[in-house]
Amino acid sequence: MSKAFDMELFLTGVLTGSHTTRQRHLRQAKAIQTAIADHWQRDNPWTWQKKHLTWFLNHHVNLHAESTRYYYLLTMHLVVLRLGKTWQFTIRQR
Repeated sequence: MSKAFDMELFLTGVLTGSHTTRQRHLRQAKAIQTAIADHWQRDNPWTWQKKHLTWFLNHHVNLHAESTRYYYLLTMHLVVLRLGKTWQFTIRQR
C-alpha cells in the first residue's frame, strides 16, 4: 500500500499569512485532493491537469456560497503556483 500524498509538505513553500489562513488553505487543498482522487483517481497534484481543477471548481463547489468558491479559488492558485503552471481560473456565475 502506498503512502498518501502529503499536501502540507507540497504547499509549505507557497503558504503565507496567519496560522488560520494557512490551515484553511491546507484543509481546502486536502478537500480538492480528495475530490479529484475520488473522481479521477489522481491523488498526486503533480499528475493533475487544468481540467481536473476546472472540474472541481465548476462541479464540486458550484453550489456553495460565492465567498466559499472564492476561497477555494485562492487555494487553487496556490496549488498552481506550487506546480509552476500559468493556469488561470475564474468563478463561473450560477
